[in-house]
Amino acid sequence: MDDPDQVKDDGERKTTMTETVSLPKAMWRGFTMKCPNCGRGHLFGRFLKVADHCEVCSEDFTPQRADDFPAYLVIVVVGHVVVPALLWLEMNYAPPAWLQLAIWLPFTLFSALALLQPTKGAIVGLQWQLGMEGFAATRRRAVAPARAQSSVGRTREA
Repeated sequence: MDDPDQVKDDGERKTTMTETVSLPKAMWRGFTMKCPNCGRGHLFGRFLKVADHCEVCSEDFTPQRADDFPAYLVIVVVGHVVVPALLWLEMNYAPPAWLQLAIWLPFTLFSALALLQPTKGAIVGLQWQLGMEGFAATRRRAVAPARAQSSVGRTREA
C-alpha cells in the first residue's frame, strides 16, 4: 500500500481517517446525509434508516440512537415558520379557511418531510462526534492516533 491512510479490508480499499473532525463539520456532513467521519459515504440506506456502516471508511453507525429528537426539532422549526406566516396571511388578507388549509397543510407536510432526513443525519453526526452511546469506542480509537501524531517531533520542556 502506497498511502498510510489506506488500509485493505476483505480485498477492498478502505479509508481510515486519522484527523479529528470538528463538531460543526460532523453535523454538516450528517445534515448533507454523508458519513460524519469521511464525508464521502452515504449515511442512509433508506429514507430514515441509517446505514450499518460507511461504504468508504467502514465507520460503524449501529450505535446511533437518534430516536424521536429529529422529529421534535423538525416540528419546532416548521412550526416557527408556518404559524407566523399563517397568522400574517390571516391578519392581512383573511382568506377563507379552505384556502388556508390548501396552502398550509401541503407546505407543512412537504417542509417536514424535506427536513426530517437531514436533521436525523445532523443528530447522528452530533452523536458520532461527541462519542455518545456506542460511538465512544470509535471516538477513542480515532483520538489515540491523532494524539500520537501530534506528540511526534515535540521536545519536552522543563
